Amino acid sequence: MGTLRYAVLGLLNREDLTGYELTRAFSSSLSEFWSARHSQIYPELRSLADEGLVTYEVETGGTALEKKRYSITAEGRRAFLAWERKPQKLKPTPKDEFRLQLFFADCLKPGEREALLRGQLAAHEERLEHLRANQAQLTGGDPSALDDKGWSDYLVLLGAIEREEGACRWLRRCIELDAARTGRVGEKR
Repeated sequence: MGTLRYAVLGLLNREDLTGYELTRAFSSSLSEFWSARHSQIYPELRSLADEGLVTYEVETGGTALEKKRYSITAEGRRAFLAWERKPQKLKPTPKDEFRLQLFFADCLKPGEREALLRGQLAAHEERLEHLRANQAQLTGGDPSALDDKGWSDYLVLLGAIEREEGACRWLRRCIELDAARTGRVGEKR
């Protein structure tokens, strides 16, 4: 089974959801480390239902609008928990377009390379600020008060924060090294 299946099963293991609610989860709580489009989620739901890993009930709202509310089956929970308990191998380093640009930045003028680095730093600082705001909202300042679901969310969020802090440290160091190499140390930028 592909990993998307386990993400869907994991969300349904927490609570019953509609396809729309699943799509929202992928664009909010999971978006910092996993992505899926609605055009991927709905076929996956059909496949999971065909295999007996999820089931659904059709709900009718207001003007005969139908929606399906999905729930995980006992078989689906067994498959999900087997995956959840399985140690994951370290994946190859993901592709990073910015690092590819930086690798070939020898063709740029020093000021252009610095602008490239500073632009990337600004983007990571913005993402870091967003993550820290999510952390404050999740914990209310006290991570020890979180329930199990909140604690799991907190651990993943902590990893995302540390990833962004590391990226910012690395980019600041690159800017310092680049400035020292080109003799622009202490210049106003």
